[in-house]
Amino acid sequence: MPRNSANRRWRDKVRLSRPSRPHKTRTGGEHVVNAFAEKLELAKLSPEQFTQVLETLHMLGETGAGIELSSLETEVLVDVVQRASREQLKAIADHPELRAAFLDEIFRRMSDHFVPERARHVDFVVAWRFTDGDGEDGFDRFQTVIEDGVCVSSTDLARTPDTTITLSVDDFIRMATGNAAVAAMFVTGKVKVKGEYAPAVRFSGYFDIPKPSAG
Repeated sequence: MPRNSANRRWRDKVRLSRPSRPHKTRTGGEHVVNAFAEKLELAKLSPEQFTQVLETLHMLGETGAGIELSSLETEVLVDVVQRASREQLKAIADHPELRAAFLDEIFRRMSDHFVPERARHVDFVVAWRFTDGDGEDGFDRFQTVIEDGVCVSSTDLARTPDTTITLSVDDFIRMATGNAAVAAMFVTGKVKVKGEYAPAVRFSGYFDIPKPSAG
């Protein structure tokens, strides 16, 4: 892949268009939103009640109240997804605002948890297509670029993909948080791949994502 200045513009474009937010390390749930999420009894909530709770957190974040989804430590987010039912995660995917918020949050965290040492001499572009979306042909679209030891994601990087991955948002949330058997998702057709297969299969190995707790 050429390394001229034109091919590097995507990185400056993303850095300028997406404000950086400091990565928060695990502090034992000291932030109020972490403590709240850890104590949330998801089994007692219907999908509608679950989305109402998340909608309230999202609304508070939008108003600058300091209580927002981005304040959730990744470990807590992984645990919430593990405890959530398939119906609850599907409710997130069907909720326009929460769907967008969760996709943006997961892709933002990819850069936080990317391990450059695992991606030495690896350059590729992954295009993501999420079913039941509002975009072109009924898909919501993102791109992830891993290049020169850097990982960035955005809805518009204007890059030609090496691999295109198609799946539902709820399956992506489970897969991205380590709460799904990725190999099984490929075999059963829940994840469809067009283009080079290797980047799709190896993708998760380039990140250090907290493991779901046992039980």
